[in-house]
Amino acid sequence: MTRSPRHDAGQPSRRTLLAAAVATAALTTGAAPATAAGPRADPDAASADPDRTAARRVDNRAWTTYRDWREGTARGTRAVAGHRPGVVLAAPAGTLTYTDPHTGRTADWEYATWTSPVHRLTVPSTEAIVSWNAGTPDGTWVQTELRGTYSDGTDTPWYVMGRWAAGDQDIRRTSVDGQGDGKSSVWTDTLAVDDASSGLRLVSYRLRVTLLRRPGTRLSPTVWRLGAMGSDVPDRFTVPASTPRLARELDVPRYSQEIHKGQYPEYDNGGEAWCSPTSSQMIVEYWGGRLTPEQLAWVDPSYADPQICHAARHTFDHQYDGCGNWPFNAAYAATFDGLQGLVTRLGSLTDLETLIAAGIPAITSQSFLAEELTGAGYGTSGHLMTVIGFTADGDVIANDPASDGNEAVRRVYRRREWENVWLRTKRYNASGKVVSGTGGVCYLFFPADPTPRQRAALAAVGVR
Repeated sequence: MTRSPRHDAGQPSRRTLLAAAVATAALTTGAAPATAAGPRADPDAASADPDRTAARRVDNRAWTTYRDWREGTARGTRAVAGHRPGVVLAAPAGTLTYTDPHTGRTADWEYATWTSPVHRLTVPSTEAIVSWNAGTPDGTWVQTELRGTYSDGTDTPWYVMGRWAAGDQDIRRTSVDGQGDGKSSVWTDTLAVDDASSGLRLVSYRLRVTLLRRPGTRLSPTVWRLGAMGSDVPDRFTVPASTPRLARELDVPRYSQEIHKGQYPEYDNGGEAWCSPTSSQMIVEYWGGRLTPEQLAWVDPSYADPQICHAARHTFDHQYDGCGNWPFNAAYAATFDGLQGLVTRLGSLTDLETLIAAGIPAITSQSFLAEELTGAGYGTSGHLMTVIGFTADGDVIANDPASDGNEAVRRVYRRREWENVWLRTKRYNASGKVVSGTGGVCYLFFPADPTPRQRAALAAVGVR
């Protein structure tokens, strides 16, 4: 999520970068979804070790079914059944005026809300990340919020976790930083307890989604998935080594972010910082997602792989001023027909092996010095890669977008090195300062209707 994945010359940690941003809001509406029928490879999914599952320090809960949507509290929304159940705006609960801080435009919007039941976290958490999947026709958008309860019995405010639309014609999609109550704060896409050492934790939460549309239209957003990942990953500079148990490689498209240097600098200074959307597009296309010529018509025809430019534009967070907002990337993937996406944390390379065995690649977030990951050739304070398999020796096969060309994207990284730079929560940067690591953060994109083996693999890593 850094501006440049190539450097770590004393750059601040992710949280320090995010804390510097003071937020506002925005979103937009978008192009028609493409298709994603995708490969449904079904080799035997590795089962979860019982002790690994018991020790997992992550809680995932999502609302996705017709029954889920019926159990929430509706103010002007209606649950819809069908192949992909969701919630839509039925009768507006009211009208609000919104001034887009990134365009200065003021407009009225009809709105309705859906609020989840209280979810009690199985893991009292220091952090929470909300993910959502939605369709937003032109003239519509959504806002997601979380309200938590602390272990001391008090509540957080309703924190805005994103103002989002698939496109950028009506409003600008945006995170809202600068939110806090003296006990926790929102850093772009992550709600974090300010002082984890105090013992204070989030023990439960409710989610709320607001669906908005221009007055007079009968169009509505449709929200198919709304959920959150709570976690309490212990601080650590190193993690235990896992034992290799799988040799398999998935056939995932390979795209370089580096060939897009200088293209569309209004989106985070161009391709050099596009590790997240480039990784997202690789997996979208693995599952069969394709963009139409009409959707790509805005891209300069002289540019190779125009879909990467499209992904950058449609994951861009106008407050964060970057394409690396984690839930925005998951939401982008879900705009392709037949796909859903979320952000979670995994606990080991064994978890990744479980997913790869079921044909599910993953996008992982890591930070490291150049000497900490042999063969990378760069250091980074935050970078996204696509894990596509494991060698017979257990080393990680990754599509690394920080490569000079598409042909160089496939890399093999040493298992022990890669495992540590991905899973640790603390590290030393190039200046010798202690900064944060991501603690196993990853994006998972997978079919809206998973096969039984895919469903079992996802359940084995704590995702439903």
